[in-house]
Amino acid sequence: MLDSVPMMRTLFISTAIAALLAPSLFAQQARPLSPRGTASAHVLGKYVKAAGGGGGATYEGGKWVEISYGRPMKRGRDLWGSGENYGRGVLSGAPIWRAGADVSTRLNTEAPLVINGKPVAPGEYSLFIDLKENNWTLVVSTWAAQPKYDQANKGALWGSYGYTPDKDVVRAPMKLETLPHSVEQLTWEFIDVTATGAVMSMTWDKVRASVPVTFGGAQ
Repeated sequence: MLDSVPMMRTLFISTAIAALLAPSLFAQQARPLSPRGTASAHVLGKYVKAAGGGGGATYEGGKWVEISYGRPMKRGRDLWGSGENYGRGVLSGAPIWRAGADVSTRLNTEAPLVINGKPVAPGEYSLFIDLKENNWTLVVSTWAAQPKYDQANKGALWGSYGYTPDKDVVRAPMKLETLPHSVEQLTWEFIDVTATGAVMSMTWDKVRASVPVTFGGAQ
């Protein structure tokens, strides 16, 4: 019985130390304020049944269309504002919105696309949104993205700071919808996907902004 006293004392001290260390360990493992996200569509392929009649099928010949972006959260803010202040809260001094957070929002497509009647060749692009009250414009640009801020790198952008329109590939008016509920975390997604196209959609707070996209270069 006496031998158990030192053991209990050691266990108590160890537990106390663990409790003191827990907050600092949690801080080291804290999530980023704007976690990365990906929206994907796999298109222009077809399902082929497995040989031998064993059931199942594989999707063959598909091409990926993906959007990679930072996912900021509303956190109680008035995101959009109004009048002369419209959009300033998310622009943070940039000339155009990165439509995400941190690294520029990126479109990577293996399939040729048509957006607003203009072709977008397979490749990697930056996506921006030109914010005007009740009038949003999607911008597909060949501006490269900085993975980390580098003031000396003039050939790529951090977010949308330093953006100029000379590298624009397409500008497309976006359909704006007011939702009956608020979406906390900014979300890009492909909706209403068909064999020939989809709607590329961005949702945040009570706003959904979208643009139709055609796959395969067909008009």
